[in-house]
Formats: sequence, C-alpha cells, structure tokens
Amino acid sequence: MSADARKTAEGLSYLSGFGNEHSSEAVPGALPEGRNSPQRAPLGLYAEQLSGSAFTEPRAHNRRSWLYRIRPSAQHPAFTRTGNGAIRTAPFTETVPDPNRLRWNPLPDPAPGTDFLAGLWTLGGNGDATQRAGMAVHLYHANASMERVFSDADGELLIVPERGGLLLRTEFGLLHVEPGHIALIPRGVRFRVELLDDSARGYACENYGAPFQLPDLGPIGANGLANARDFKAPVAAYEETEGPVEVVNKFCGNLWTATYGHSPLDVVAWHGNHVPYVYDLRRFNVIGTISYDHPDPSIFTVLTSPSDTPGLAGVDFVVFAPRWLVGEDTFRPPYFHRNVMSEYMGLVEGAYDAKAEGFVPGGGSLHNMMSAHGPDRETFDRASAAELKPQKIDDGLAFMFETRWPVTLTPQAAGAEHLQRRYDDVWDGLERHFRPLR
Repeated sequence: MSADARKTAEGLSYLSGFGNEHSSEAVPGALPEGRNSPQRAPLGLYAEQLSGSAFTEPRAHNRRSWLYRIRPSAQHPAFTRTGNGAIRTAPFTETVPDPNRLRWNPLPDPAPGTDFLAGLWTLGGNGDATQRAGMAVHLYHANASMERVFSDADGELLIVPERGGLLLRTEFGLLHVEPGHIALIPRGVRFRVELLDDSARGYACENYGAPFQLPDLGPIGANGLANARDFKAPVAAYEETEGPVEVVNKFCGNLWTATYGHSPLDVVAWHGNHVPYVYDLRRFNVIGTISYDHPDPSIFTVLTSPSDTPGLAGVDFVVFAPRWLVGEDTFRPPYFHRNVMSEYMGLVEGAYDAKAEGFVPGGGSLHNMMSAHGPDRETFDRASAAELKPQKIDDGLAFMFETRWPVTLTPQAAGAEHLQRRYDDVWDGLERHFRPLR
C-alpha cells in the first residue's frame, strides 16, 4: 500500500455506536430529507435499501440501511460459477464430528499474489448456510491486496487480524483494522481488503444465523463488557471507477463471479443500522471476581448471535483481554471443564494463561462439546503452588468462537500438515495426589 493510502487509512474518522441508526454523506446534500426513496434522489443518485433482516422482524432486531449510490446494484451482468479455493460452507458432511481435542499451528505461507479471498481457509463449522443457521471457522493468510470486490450472501463475517493491518473498503466507507481489533462485515455488504503491511494473517467467523449483537448484561447492570459507543462505523466514501471490476459473490456455499463495468463501491451517502463496524478489543471492560473463584468464561462475551433458545447462542465471540486476577484461595487459570458448547480458540498475541507452550499466535485449538480440557500439567503445577498476590495478565490476547453445535472439520483441516498430532500429550503427567483421610 502506498504511503498516501496508509495516511488516508490512519486519518479516518468514524461514527460510533453498535447497532444504532447512523447516517453519513460524502458529498453535502446527498442524503434526502424526510423520505427514504423520494421521486428524485438528490444529486442524481439512486436510492436502494439493503435489508439484513426480514421486513417484519421486530424493530429492535430489524437491520436495514438506505444507500444513495451512483448506479443501482441491479445493474450488473449475470454471475457465473468460479472456483471455491479453500473455502467450504455448511452443511459440513465430508467428515464426521470429532470428539478429540485438536490444535493447529499457524497457516503456512501462501503463494505470492494471494489476496484475502484466495487466502481464506476453512477449518470447519456447523449448521446449514441455506437455512441461515450455524457458523464456520476460517483462517486467512494473504500477501497481496484485493483488486476484486467480494460479498457474502451466506452470513456476516467477523474478522480477527493476528498479523498485519487491513484497510477494508466497503460500500459504506473505509475501515482500518489492526491486530487487537475486530471488524464486522454484515451479510451482503460488498468490500475489498487492502493490506497495510507486506502480509496479513488472522481468523474469521462466518455467522450464518442471527446477526451479532451485544449480550444482555443481566445482574451486571447498565455498564460493562463491550460498550456500544466503542464500535465505530465508517464515514461515507465512494469510488467512481469506470471500467472492468471483478465482483465475487458467495452464495449458498459457492463463489460466483461477474465483471461489472464500474465499481460497486459507489455509495455517496447512507443511513441505517445494517453497517460494518470496527472495535478495539482493548476497550473491553473486563468483569471478574474480587473475592474467590472466578466466573464462567461467558463473562468475557463481546458479541453474541442468539438462537431460538434463550441464553443458548448460535455463536458467541469471547475475548480474554488484559485483566487483573485477585481471587483468594482460587485456582486462577481456566479450570478443568467439559462444556455443552463447542469452543474454537485463537491467539492474537503473547501467551494464553492456561497453556505453557504449543498454543501460538496464528494457531488455534478446537474442543468440541463435552471434550474434557483445561490447563496443561505445567500450568496446573505452577498455579497450584503460586503465591496469590494480585496479578496483572497483560501479555496475551486470546479469543474464542463458542457455538451451540459441534464443529465438524473440513478434510483439509483434519489432514493438515500444521495439525499438532500429539496435542493430548500436554495433559500427560497429571499425577494422582489423592490421599484419603484415615
């Protein structure tokens, strides 16, 4: 990326607030007054609604935006099938769900010229994209900026960079996302990914189900966890590119391509709440114990995609951000447990306090439902004997995609060379300490 483009990315301003109604115009007067679709839209623009939910969903759950663009989205040639690369989509039926604990090293280096879309690699998932239920876990590794434009009709994309910054050019404007941030691209929104560094690596959760929202706080009260005002939507920006532009659409698991005669990123003004966002994970307001024990990891939920069962998420996004540990007479690392939910965990930087080694930035682990897991032997021994002074955990940033259904692997993930074949060994040597009272 050029120095001028980098300066532009770093100098962006944003509109704040998750899920709120926003409006923005790149040219004064582009937003119509009082009507969404006037007989003549201002400045010769076309009015178009983008709906991320059914028209009749309750107001609190309805997602839609009005776009005022140079050309309507309807003006395009037919799409034709193109190769899916390493992208796979639910239902995942090529392998059977695996109850074993699994862990991977980072993706290998890509071939030269690999952009974000070509660098997407699906680990697995669940549900059925055609039924708008479930999720998929992807990783990406790219070394070239996209020249084409991409949209995902199957679900929204939650992007978690681990290495290298990204500039996301969306229909709504530009988003700058670095490691330690997340970006959310809603279902159907077109965007292009440009690299801010020589290469970029990270994770993506494709959520087929209900859009991510902030979790209810319950007894926590009105404040805590992720604050709505810290989520930032872009300011309107548009392209007037004339000439061939490849547009790739992911639809029901397959990629389709068409060559437009202009850039579809031509929205001059918009208003609504079906918009992309960026969020700095270090702004997460961590809640924890100030007495003994520690809460379940659900207390670290940033975003949740609710299901038809209250409290049971289609997918949660959970972050283990810097925090203080002060619990007395408490085993402070994550405890041994088995869970009805399935957990894919990744690491953005540093180390994770439940694993001594082997779990590295860019890698990940999968613990499917009811698989027993927890701290490795070295971590258990150290934490069991530690002097319990207040301790600041600030040398790592881990996250979790937690989902109600088992994650079924793709064949490429099940047979990957970077799969750690001896992950179970981390629990070897957990000795018998039981001494019955006489």
